[in-house]
Amino acid sequence: MSSAATKVAQSQPQPAAEALPARPDTPVRQATDYSSYRVVAAKYPWRWVGTAVVALGVLAVAWSLATNPRWEWGVVAQWFTAQSVVKGLVETLKLTAISGVLGFVLGFILALMRLSASPLLVSVSWTFSWIFRSTPLLVQMLLWYNLGYLYEKISLGIPFTDVRFFEVQTTTLISQFAAAVLGLTLNQAAYSAEIIRGGILSVDQGQLEAAAALGIPAWRRSTRIVLPQAMRAILPTAFNEIIGLVKGTSIVYVLAYSELFYTVQVIYNRTQQVLPLLLVATLWYIVITSVLSVFQYYIERHYSKGAVRNLPLTPLQKARKFFATHAAVPNRRNF
Repeated sequence: MSSAATKVAQSQPQPAAEALPARPDTPVRQATDYSSYRVVAAKYPWRWVGTAVVALGVLAVAWSLATNPRWEWGVVAQWFTAQSVVKGLVETLKLTAISGVLGFVLGFILALMRLSASPLLVSVSWTFSWIFRSTPLLVQMLLWYNLGYLYEKISLGIPFTDVRFFEVQTTTLISQFAAAVLGLTLNQAAYSAEIIRGGILSVDQGQLEAAAALGIPAWRRSTRIVLPQAMRAILPTAFNEIIGLVKGTSIVYVLAYSELFYTVQVIYNRTQQVLPLLLVATLWYIVITSVLSVFQYYIERHYSKGAVRNLPLTPLQKARKFFATHAAVPNRRNF
């Protein structure tokens, strides 16, 4: 009987602790009224000093660019959209696109070879990256262009037999454009392979083991688990490589191929307007890399989903937030 009464007593809810009565000699604390207080903005004098110094420096550079007649902005404007310059620009973009795509495809294959369990594939991939990263791009370019001195003909057939399916003169096949694409692609592939391999290795192996334990097929593990996470590590460096490739196409001038830099050289050798024409090439390279940087920002933002709680703001969202914040300040001050 006593045990049943104890269980009933334990099952009943415990009464809330009674509030202790206030002691008569304890003063009652009144809530402070802040409505009459004036909101004073924080002052950052050194920030304003630094801003003023930087602004003066920017104004001095802009004034020099605008008032120094030796920049010859009229000549720059004349040649900036000239047909020959635009044609050279198109050739630069063509070299960048073809070499970039082929370089990253070949780099992806080399990365998989390096990560395979085959000692031969690992050795070939390592040797390829070692050779092409150890020699200057200029030397590689000249070697490919002069390949005809080593091999008079290039043929496709069954090795160690006389069976030939295709045969052509090397000097006919390796033109200036072919040598440029070959040199840029193979050099880019060596660097891309290491970038992709590093991105794949950055994914935690425990996730793959867990996915394998759940019975997820290897293809889905690679495309749904490894690749999305590896892309976050690959993309920033890969875009840096593409931006470097855009500028690296200028080295093709040694082959006398009419890309942007070579075209500008031909023009200023004829007109003797060296600095304005170099400025034309500089401005076009800045335009190309700026457009690539915008693409890089949005693609990195896309692949950051799942890694960050809040996606980085776009420039338009930042502008809206800036104006909304500064528009609300007077209202708070008035309050």
